[in-house]
Amino acid sequence: MKRPFWQQFTAPIIEPYARYQHADILHAIRLGVAVLTALLLNRLTHLPHGEWTTITVFVILGLLQYQGAIYTKAKERVLGTLLGVVVGLGFLWLSQDIDTWLWLYYVLIGIISGIIGYVAVKQLGYIGLLTGITMLMIVSSPNHNNIAQDGLYRAFNILLGAGVAVAATLILPLKSTLMWRFLLASNLDACASLYASVGHHIDADTAITHPNSHYKNEGKSHIMYPTHGYAIADTPVDKALLKSLEGINKRLLAVRPHIAATASETGLDKDIIETIQRFHRNIIGTIDLLLTAAPRLANIEIDDDNHILLLHYQHELTQAMQHMAAVLRSPNDELFRPITRIAVSDYPSVNHLPFEWQGYFWLTKTLQTQLQQLSDLLQLYRPQWFAASGVRYQRREQHRIKKQGGETDLHL
Repeated sequence: MKRPFWQQFTAPIIEPYARYQHADILHAIRLGVAVLTALLLNRLTHLPHGEWTTITVFVILGLLQYQGAIYTKAKERVLGTLLGVVVGLGFLWLSQDIDTWLWLYYVLIGIISGIIGYVAVKQLGYIGLLTGITMLMIVSSPNHNNIAQDGLYRAFNILLGAGVAVAATLILPLKSTLMWRFLLASNLDACASLYASVGHHIDADTAITHPNSHYKNEGKSHIMYPTHGYAIADTPVDKALLKSLEGINKRLLAVRPHIAATASETGLDKDIIETIQRFHRNIIGTIDLLLTAAPRLANIEIDDDNHILLLHYQHELTQAMQHMAAVLRSPNDELFRPITRIAVSDYPSVNHLPFEWQGYFWLTKTLQTQLQQLSDLLQLYRPQWFAASGVRYQRREQHRIKKQGGETDLHL
């Protein structure tokens, strides 16, 4: 059912998934509004060096879209500026009546600059860089009479600019946690489609052996092999499947920059996010191996029982990936459920298949295990990363679930 126009219009502001889909446009709007706000504040306050307010807004928001990274950048810029002002004013105090020891003053500036640079490379990074820049802006000024006042005005304007940038992210939040969730969800959906396509690719061309087959029996009644030295020809993989895999790998790489900020936003240990990312990567790798194995299986026979097992796996694992993607996208009353109760051990005839088919079933079993591990981990830490959806949206979801007579574990 199509939603009312007003819901479509407000969706990018209220709904996290809509913000994910329109992230670039929302970022551009937010940056423009923040810069305009900073300019108006400059006109109203008439503070000296007001250009630093707008510069700070652009530096913090210009290349960063997501809250975790923006908060970190704002904090680093404020700390670096304040430390630079303190160190710079300290040097100005030392420079008074130091004509005889002026050479020592400059040597000390060089030593402190070196220390700041060393610490910046090791730990402080952007904080160290801004500390050094602000310090040198103060000590390098030829007009020492007004430099203290100018430095304080610059620092105040930087604080004001950082506040405007942070306020803009609160009004139109684009959280790294959301990008991490939705990129993972999109990849699970794409992996489900790719895995189903691999299954269809095999199923369309695979010969199913029957008791009345015209092939020579090599000692295993349920496995039939071609006679006359028949050579197995590889069926080329559909290029559309390879293209789909390329898109999956691009999204996998796009997740990487969000991991640190996601850990900060959710309060989860970074190692937990990295573990989820590793399962994510392993699932893609296993499906890639299944895709690689598919062409050889098109001309290798399989008996009816194992063909049914293959179809069951295709259905169950495809449904599991789609369900995980759906739960990731929206806080709701659904849980991450067991992936499938199918077990290869319940089908001993798999052990008598040609090694190509045994390898394919082993990879499928591996995919089942990887999906279960990912599902368990996502379910365990579900409250933390769902909380990053935003209170307004979670309240809306809570109301929707209760209205439908369901229960929810969203506690707001």
